[in-house]
Amino acid sequence: MQILAIAPLTANTLAKLTYGLADNLLTNTVLASTCPILLAPAMNTDMWSQQAVQRNWQELLRDNRYHSAGMGTGILACDRPADGPKNRVGAGRMAEPADIITHIYSLLHTGGKRDLAGKRVLIGAGGTREHLDPVRFIGNPTTGKMGLALARAAVHRGATVTLVHAGLSSLPALEMKTISVVSAAEMRSHLLRCFPEADITIMAAAVADVKPVACASEKLPKKLLPSALELEPVPDIIAELATMKQPHQRLIGFAAQTGDIVKPAWEKLQRKKLDAIAANPIDIPNAGFASDTNQAVFLDGTGRQQEIPASSKLEMAHHLLDFIHTLC
Repeated sequence: MQILAIAPLTANTLAKLTYGLADNLLTNTVLASTCPILLAPAMNTDMWSQQAVQRNWQELLRDNRYHSAGMGTGILACDRPADGPKNRVGAGRMAEPADIITHIYSLLHTGGKRDLAGKRVLIGAGGTREHLDPVRFIGNPTTGKMGLALARAAVHRGATVTLVHAGLSSLPALEMKTISVVSAAEMRSHLLRCFPEADITIMAAAVADVKPVACASEKLPKKLLPSALELEPVPDIIAELATMKQPHQRLIGFAAQTGDIVKPAWEKLQRKKLDAIAANPIDIPNAGFASDTNQAVFLDGTGRQQEIPASSKLEMAHHLLDFIHTLC
């Protein structure tokens, strides 16, 4: 499998590709190839906003060979008048190299197919925080890397993605809707609101099971901290979503486990009436929370299992989307 990436893509080359011109080595190579092509546009903000450029961009992306690496917003290397600001800031910045490479990995996995085009994917990611006071909370060590990998993979496969995330300070420049939350109650509220419109919902977030009964509005002095913390349960979000699920919808959960990961995941799938679940170990090196890699066993409602060996979280995300595709 071969991939052709054009980074940066100028307005001039964009126009030539749109109209099928081949007057240089690059455009000749494009027209003489059949592989997927990843485009990373980069240009002056005013140039990018021109109606003709936007028309060319939209027209080119109608061809399934072409894929957008997205565009960043920030400082641009544009000359300005002596009395003006030193650099322009705005849209037109080329996507970050790391994001371009990530997209290339996705294209290599899918062969450039947009098998989620027209699908709406809802993803829960990160770890909720249940506060005792403004600075202390009950939480967990998740970093949200798995949820972000799922969002990347789904966007790269053509889905319309909504990411409801907790505790994530940095998000990739992807064409998706993002909703930032803190507590399980906030995550529940947004997921319940977004769920009816979703075709596929993947709950990769590590949501708290309990929360303090009382939350102080100001930081508690150490001497006033309770010796015993009274807790109350947090509503089970994914189980509640399952009661709302329509026949065309697919609901997938995660089970972070120690020891035997399959049995408790299977019980969770059945108890919460999920379509599938990803069981992943958190007690082995280079898997689970905060790791760049992961491994898992996928299960569906029929008892089918698929074991995924250690791999990057992006690769794991694509394997899970492949597995979900068989359920649709």
